[in-house]
Amino acid sequence: MPDVVADGVSVLFCGINPGLMTAATGHHFARPGNRFWPVLHLSGFTPRLMKPSEQEELLSFGLGITNVVARATARADELSAEEYREGGRLLAEKVERLRPRWLAVVGVTAYRAAFDDRKARVGPQERTIGSSRVWVLPNPSGLNAHWTAATMAEEFGRLRTAAQTP
Repeated sequence: MPDVVADGVSVLFCGINPGLMTAATGHHFARPGNRFWPVLHLSGFTPRLMKPSEQEELLSFGLGITNVVARATARADELSAEEYREGGRLLAEKVERLRPRWLAVVGVTAYRAAFDDRKARVGPQERTIGSSRVWVLPNPSGLNAHWTAATMAEEFGRLRTAAQTP
């Protein structure tokens, strides 16, 4: 699954791993029940609701997308602890190279597993990777019933505000 990245983006969003529909289409967060694209718009990151097929346009807004683990699965719980750890190591290397202002990992469980931080909560983290700050966002999967699109948009909006602050 190709990343949508460029050096120095404001926010590099990081999914857990590609789902099967994402892998089949080549577009991040492609499953119809995934709330990433609607929440991105509701939070003010994009001026309109974008389709997964328009993902390259994110770069014009200073945004990018990558994943913790490259392997596609039907569900994230199919990934092993070792895949998460290795994914976290490779992600840290990518972030050091690309230098986004913020790395935004969507999914607190994935963040905890990838960076061995069992106490992490949604929100800004103390950890930095190189010069990049880290924010953990709720997982926009339709399976995450603890968060509504509106409450996710509030958290994404907090990140947007932080990313715009010099």
